[in-house]
Amino acid sequence: MRADHVTDAIATDIRDGELLAAVDLGSNSFHLVVARYEHGSLRLIDRLRDSVRMAMGLRADGSLEPERRERALACLARFGQRLRALPHERVRAVATNSVRRLANPQAFLLPAETALGHPIEVVAGREEARLIYLGVAHDLAKSSQRRLVVDIGGGSTEFIIGQGFDALETESVQMGCVASTLRFFGDGKFTLKRWRQAQTEMAVELQQFAADYRARGWGEAIGSSGTAKAIGSIVQANGWSEQGISATSLARLRDAILAAGSIGNLRLAGLAEDRTPIIAGGVAILEAAFATFALDHMGVCETAMREGLLYDLVGRAMHGDPRAGSIAALASRYAVDRAQAARVHHAAMELFDQVADAWQLGGLERDLLGWAADIHEIGLAIAHSLHHIHGAYIVANSDLAGFSRQGQQALAAIIRSHRRKPDREVIDALPERLRREARRLTALLRLAALLERARTTEAMPPLRLVADDKALRLELPPGWLDQHPLTRADLEQERDHFKILDLKLQVRARERVAA
Repeated sequence: MRADHVTDAIATDIRDGELLAAVDLGSNSFHLVVARYEHGSLRLIDRLRDSVRMAMGLRADGSLEPERRERALACLARFGQRLRALPHERVRAVATNSVRRLANPQAFLLPAETALGHPIEVVAGREEARLIYLGVAHDLAKSSQRRLVVDIGGGSTEFIIGQGFDALETESVQMGCVASTLRFFGDGKFTLKRWRQAQTEMAVELQQFAADYRARGWGEAIGSSGTAKAIGSIVQANGWSEQGISATSLARLRDAILAAGSIGNLRLAGLAEDRTPIIAGGVAILEAAFATFALDHMGVCETAMREGLLYDLVGRAMHGDPRAGSIAALASRYAVDRAQAARVHHAAMELFDQVADAWQLGGLERDLLGWAADIHEIGLAIAHSLHHIHGAYIVANSDLAGFSRQGQQALAAIIRSHRRKPDREVIDALPERLRREARRLTALLRLAALLERARTTEAMPPLRLVADDKALRLELPPGWLDQHPLTRADLEQERDHFKILDLKLQVRARERVAA
């Protein structure tokens, strides 16, 4: 499968013995995990980590310091060598807060994807939270009780309430161990005044959703990712907590940091050298979380988003794709006409199957087209006029579990251009590797919606669709267009619209077969 295929879709079923990999481009560290799929389970066989600390290289104007950029690309090149033999559908690479905050993410992502050799998705904060919880839930003993998971990253912190393998509440706040250390202790000095300022500002951020979380309730609290593990190691190495992190042990760690007075003087048992420059921000965030949510104790989990990516990859391949659930939820929430959506979906799939080989489209693109057909009229919930624009806005700005930002943008672009004049500007705003497929899927959805415009149970005529790189030829039964003058007029108008999609549309009647 080509590297420029749409990355958001399910792959083929995974066979025993196959290797899967996940790459987490975090704001503090980049992680790579490789696992073998065996008898329905994942067995970890390799792990790589590099403290890239992209968050330290972010400038106020949204650019990235060249030194951090080169360090990130060099890390991805090393990861890429390890992943060279794996096909794209068995690798998921995800970027988080630091890439989200770049003024021009594509300027980084294009060379990053080249270095890694695989597409890189950018996920929103709540999707990051869902993936974190998925990784944590698979590492913990089965339980029917709800859990609060706190994941302190380099640039953001995710808060999740989940039960079983399902994330029930997800929030992402713009404070992480790197960003918070730079903000409150940027010169390396620790004072009580600064610490109190940090606690006050962090509490304000957390109070925005604290009441809803407390109303949900949870049976235990879990910390995941490097900061929680580092704090757990420190408090246990110093004898302040026997297991996990207690409120008392966290207070003693805070006092030790303040007593040191500066990063240069900070020496604690269990504190790794590479964590020393950023530990203060992480401890401050966790103390604010303990206070806001009245926590007495927090367990520490070994897994996090990278493992969640692997389990999500398995779920996609084994027909448990959360994106299908997101599309169904949207259709229900906005009262989509299910019968019409089903008609357009069926027509789109029939058209897709006829051109898939010629256009080198696979299951990845087939799913995206199907989802677009399922909710192509979602904007009618707002108004009939310009409903394609309303629908695209809803899709682009909703929290859709399972979708990366690029995949969500591609889905919105197809819906935006499925009727009236296609919006080439919106399509061209997609990452380059997604544009051609988006134009072609848009063309197929336009034809499907046009052929089903009557909204009746009348079967679509037996037709033939032939594709090459620059054209689509639609062949209809003899006399059919004469009996359907509205469709004839619509198809004639489509010729100009298809030019915007870099395609030539040809429509003709099939030759009669001699008796």
